[in-house]
Amino acid sequence: MDDGRSVLVLTNTYDVTADVVLRLLADRHVPVVRLDPGADLHTGASLTATYRTGDQRGTLRTASREVDIARVRSVWVRRPSPYQGPPGLNRQDRRFAADQALWGAGGILASLPGAHYVNHPWNNRAAEFKPAQLSTARRCGFLVPDTVVTNDPDEARKFAVGQPGGVVYKPLWNTPYRVDGRPRSVWVQEVRGAEITDAVSVCPHLFQAKVDKAFDVRVTAVGDRLFGVRIDSPDLDWRHRQDLMRCTPVDVPESAVRAVAAYLTELRLTYGAFDFAVTTAGDWYFLECNANGQWAWQPAETTAAIAHAIADQLEKGPGT
Repeated sequence: MDDGRSVLVLTNTYDVTADVVLRLLADRHVPVVRLDPGADLHTGASLTATYRTGDQRGTLRTASREVDIARVRSVWVRRPSPYQGPPGLNRQDRRFAADQALWGAGGILASLPGAHYVNHPWNNRAAEFKPAQLSTARRCGFLVPDTVVTNDPDEARKFAVGQPGGVVYKPLWNTPYRVDGRPRSVWVQEVRGAEITDAVSVCPHLFQAKVDKAFDVRVTAVGDRLFGVRIDSPDLDWRHRQDLMRCTPVDVPESAVRAVAAYLTELRLTYGAFDFAVTTAGDWYFLECNANGQWAWQPAETTAAIAHAIADQLEKGPGT
């Protein structure tokens, strides 16, 4: 049994980004427990929680560690696998087991007494809705491109025609998609009003005024520490061909610093990966914020700084 206050890292086995921070915590002699609850809890790990009037306690056991869950100082919700239930069960039983794990183990891990979350899983989920992001960004003082979310084809076409600089389409969620059995990504793409068909009525679509950008910026926020990177790419969506993009550090203007702080506070986030389109006039337009976005692809010095900032958050624990 570990008598120190451990950091609990919830992520999958193949998450090499987490490894960067785990090495830093090891160097600082901070006890760490790594768990992928969607997989580990049906391959030998166990989780128990007991609730009584005036008392809550429990134990997490993994292949190498045993931890009092009331003494977890911080929880880093990185990239855990979905709860799918143990293999070998029939489809109905596996779905039942997966749901019980989500609502049982997921509920325990989201309510550890006194733990500091980076980020809390429920706050992560709430912050993933793009309409909520845009609404929050507007209130927090960001510049926001004109945007419509609709399943009305006529409204979509009318919006597109009314944007002299053009319109882009963005999926509202990164749903797994296959064509001829092969995975396909749906990138941000420019569309014309004449290309918008009645198929829009199948589900809500997000159309946004195209920003006449000079470059993109990723701002990674860890608490009150911001790390800005300018992204120069030949593509409208720089994620499409990341081997062609060039990244260099960039200063974040004070107006964006204030808006980022307000955004994190409103959505109760400690970490956020903000994407901006910056015009030739120097205007920073908010595009989205991924509450659990990847960050280790950035220049080495930026990646190292972000890793140290996350390690600092996890080491300090509650009250940060």
